[in-house]
Amino acid sequence: MNHMVQSAMGTSQARERLLAAAVEQATRGGITDLSMRELAAAIGTSHRMLLYHFGSREGLMVAISDEVNKSVRAAMGGWSDLSADARKLWQDLTDPAAWPIERLYFELYAHALLGRPGTEGFLEGAVEPWITASVGLLVGSGADPDWARAEARLGLAIVRGLLLDLLATGDRAGVSEAYEHFLGPALARLTGTAGQVEREPLLADAGPPGQGLAQAGTDEADPAVEA
Repeated sequence: MNHMVQSAMGTSQARERLLAAAVEQATRGGITDLSMRELAAAIGTSHRMLLYHFGSREGLMVAISDEVNKSVRAAMGGWSDLSADARKLWQDLTDPAAWPIERLYFELYAHALLGRPGTEGFLEGAVEPWITASVGLLVGSGADPDWARAEARLGLAIVRGLLLDLLATGDRAGVSEAYEHFLGPALARLTGTAGQVEREPLLADAGPPGQGLAQAGTDEADPAVEA
């Protein structure tokens, strides 16, 4: 019995190590164009080990996407200034270094909608966990729970739509302006100061590319995901 428990723990730890390496490769070097053999070589393992732990390339991609998204939501839990932190998250999401993982996310979303093998369970984590995380922030700022849930769903839809726009057009300034058109009034609705919130530039302090999603989960004050 003890041997079985130790074996299961060893398998779980090995999977976690491989997943961490794959996430790092995805956020720093990109993986969408890599075969399983190429990805395995990039992270120092064999494609057989990846298949053993994740079942298929799609299964591995879903695990990577889920891990990145979880780290972003965990970082959101440490927000202390809703306005500043939401704008910082947007900077990270629109950083060109994040585009490969976001393309992967939307690719998986489409595959899951089509019922592709290996994407089972993806849709379960595509909406509700994000709404729950956002509702917690809004209610913590004094919002009514029902209002917060509707606002969170609206915000999620707008952010994803703008990210699709960004990936299609590359117009970071344009989608950031549109995001601010949503965020400013949303914050005003939350605080009851509609019409009094001034828009702020979103890209002025974005910093060098590559410092957003890659740091997700390692610095609570500097959140990074989605897709």
